[in-house]
Amino acid sequence: MIGFFYDITFANKEAFYYFFIFPMLIAWYIWRNKNQEGEFHYSSLQGLGKIRTSLKVRLRHSLFVLRLICYAALICVLAKPQSRTDWKDVKAEGIDIVLCMDVSHSMLAKDFDPNRLEAAKEVAQEFVDARPNDRIGLVVFSGEAFTQCPLTTDKNVLKNIISQIKTGQLADGTAIGLGLADAVARVKESTAKSKVVILLSDGVSNVGEIAPLTAGEIAKTFGVRIYTVGVGTMGKALTPVAIYPNGQMEFDYMDVEIDEPVMTKISNMTGGKYFRATDNKSLKKVYTEIDKLEKTTINERNFSNKAERFFFFACAAAIALLLEFILKFTVYRSLP
Repeated sequence: MIGFFYDITFANKEAFYYFFIFPMLIAWYIWRNKNQEGEFHYSSLQGLGKIRTSLKVRLRHSLFVLRLICYAALICVLAKPQSRTDWKDVKAEGIDIVLCMDVSHSMLAKDFDPNRLEAAKEVAQEFVDARPNDRIGLVVFSGEAFTQCPLTTDKNVLKNIISQIKTGQLADGTAIGLGLADAVARVKESTAKSKVVILLSDGVSNVGEIAPLTAGEIAKTFGVRIYTVGVGTMGKALTPVAIYPNGQMEFDYMDVEIDEPVMTKISNMTGGKYFRATDNKSLKKVYTEIDKLEKTTINERNFSNKAERFFFFACAAAIALLLEFILKFTVYRSLP
């Protein structure tokens, strides 16, 4: 019984304000009983000393107590008692996601704050935090592609790897097809109900043995949905044009060229969507939108029910009311 009350929570706590009426009910009951008391005058109380008060008289207020118990139980019913532990247990089915990120030197362009790459890393880490039920992996590409992290549920490890991404680790260039094909290879054998690749790039594919559309066809064959994200402002952006052996870079304003038709086609053929991000704020919105699109699939499978626990209190109210009725018309029927 103690465990029962420990597990109870109330969905409509405002109903407990009705308990403020109880002091008024008690005051009214006391006032009514005083007004019903009669007076008898005796010259002496000596003959009344041996009179004992019967149990019936002593318990005459039990009718009022039962009425208060009934009211209290009904208030608890109105407060909607629910079990905190009796949830319907439904296994959540997560999504397998591979982040496929361009790390070519053009990602150091300064149309984002502080540059495209750092902005992309920040939103990627936030995206990882928002996906507790999913396995997420990471593929980076420039002139070639590399699996930086296989699918994992260890979000701290993945976020640490994302934070260490930098340009210059791979041959320069933009091999979108290679990057996408590598990402699809990481997820194609997955048994998850939904397999997703988020491809982020700021350019046009110019190297690699696999064409972007060919990689898209591969993704479609294996049921992998591709979301593509083009990053870069409209017009010109301050972009690295020369990199010296000491690590110093020379910047100049260059036209921003993103192969939007190809990226759009890849997304459309796999059931995904293409997004364009022109600054930090719009890039955050892109990942938020993708997060919502994919969470819809999970929420349809993952739900829970709380058990209503009003029956105990309803029974208590009914029993108290029945006892009051029985006592009132049997033992105490002669009372006013």
